[in-house]
Amino acid sequence: MKIILANSYNELSRKAADIIEELVSSNGNAVLGLATGSTPVGTYRELIKRYLEHSLDFSGVTTFNLDEYIGLRASNHDSYNYFMNYNLFDHININKDNTHVPDGMTNDPRTYGRLYDRMIENAGGIDLQILGIGSNGHVAFNEPAEELNLGTDLVKLSKKTIEDNSRFFESKENVPTEAISMGIGSIMKARRILLLASGEGKAEAIGQVLNSGKVTTWLPASLLLLHPDVTLICDQEAFSLVDRRIMAGAIV
Repeated sequence: MKIILANSYNELSRKAADIIEELVSSNGNAVLGLATGSTPVGTYRELIKRYLEHSLDFSGVTTFNLDEYIGLRASNHDSYNYFMNYNLFDHININKDNTHVPDGMTNDPRTYGRLYDRMIENAGGIDLQILGIGSNGHVAFNEPAEELNLGTDLVKLSKKTIEDNSRFFESKENVPTEAISMGIGSIMKARRILLLASGEGKAEAIGQVLNSGKVTTWLPASLLLLHPDVTLICDQEAFSLVDRRIMAGAIV
C-alpha cells in the first residue's frame, strides 16, 4: 500500500482528483468504481472544476457505484443514485447510460448482484476503484463480520453504520437497515484502488488497518492490504493513530 499524506481535506481532494484525471486523460474509455458518503464529495467537486476549466473529458468513461440502500428509488433524495447525479454526473459530460448504481428496489438482490458483477466484467473490469472507509472499518457496505460476501449482494447495516449515516437523514429511524453492495471479491478485482480517509473519526480504523500487520473480516478494510495496487490518501487527522515508524517506507 502506498500512502499519500495531505495537510487538509481540500488537499486530499485535489490529490485524489489528480490520480483520476491522469487515468481519464490517458484512457478515455476508463472504467471507474465510485463511492458515496461525505469523503469523496470534495474529489467530485475537483473533477467538475477540471471539466469546466480544462475540458477534462468524461464522454467515454463508464462508472459503477459500490452500493445503494434497499427500498430507495433512484429519484429519492436520500438515494446514492440521486447523490451521484447531484454531486457529479449532472455537472460533467458523462453519458448517463454509462453510469451504474445498484438498484435499491430489486426484489432479488442475490440474482441482481450477480448481474451487476457481470456488467462490470463485460465492461472490461474496473480500472480504478475509489473507496472510503467507515469508522468501524467497513468498505462499501461490507460490515465487520465472521463472513463477508465475495460478490455484490444484500447486506445488513450495523448499528454503528446506521448511527454514522443518520446525519444524512431526517432521523436515525429513517436510515434503511439494508443495502445492496459490492462484495470484497468484486472490489478486489479492480486493477487499482484509491482509498480516501479524512478526519479524526476515521483515525481509529486507519490505525487498526495499518498498525496490526494482520487481515481479518472483522476489519474489512484490512483485506485491502492483500491487493497489489492500493493508494491511501489520508489527511493528518485520519493518520494520527498510525505508527509512523512502521509505515515510513510506504509514505510517498
